[in-house]
Amino acid sequence: MNEDLFNMNNLLFGIFPYICLSIFIIGSWVRFDREQYGWTSASSQLLSTGGVRLASNLFHIGIIGIFCGHLVGLLAPYAIWGTIGLSSLGKQSIAMYGGGFLGILCLIGGGMLLVRRLTNPRIRATSRTSDIFILFWIMITLLFGLATTFTTAHHASLGSADTMMALAQWAKSIVLFSPKPELVSHVEVVFKLHLVFGMSLFLLFPFTRLVHIWSAPFGYLARSYQIVRTKRRFAAR
Repeated sequence: MNEDLFNMNNLLFGIFPYICLSIFIIGSWVRFDREQYGWTSASSQLLSTGGVRLASNLFHIGIIGIFCGHLVGLLAPYAIWGTIGLSSLGKQSIAMYGGGFLGILCLIGGGMLLVRRLTNPRIRATSRTSDIFILFWIMITLLFGLATTFTTAHHASLGSADTMMALAQWAKSIVLFSPKPELVSHVEVVFKLHLVFGMSLFLLFPFTRLVHIWSAPFGYLARSYQIVRTKRRFAAR
């Protein structure tokens, strides 16, 4: 690797992750503090209900599943996989097929939402530039992610999980504040593009409608049930 490529690799996979995470945390904090009226998903369902429920469900199931899969797959200690008897190749297969399935769901749902936002006059009129831009960015990131499954399938056919292991070690090094960008230097370009676009989502996060993720109503899952009584009077039979 020549010096220019070495420096670029260090910048993108040694320094850029921390720039993205810093802006993600500080930017979200500042936006919540200064722009709470804009802290919303800006739902457009009231303007047009046609197909939005299916599209939204596919998109959200897919993207939440992908995020959780990346989180567990990249950061879970290797000892956990050994404990349940899962080899590196087995883990790679789960990531490949599970991620591919969730990615297709997300792609279909996101594509439907994007077409709706671009072609429905009422939705387009109320859309901000950032709404369309971030959806495009997610779709591009997703396409690169799906493209990696073909490369991963080729690796699996050769009985190799080296790339998956290298990416997991790199992710752990970032989280532990001991970055090792050299682990990414020899992986295929499609993986690098997916990483850069994926990290950039954290960079863009505070400036878009994605901030509503912080306000996800997880409390609904554990709250007490509500008693609802009608005011209508029913005649005795």
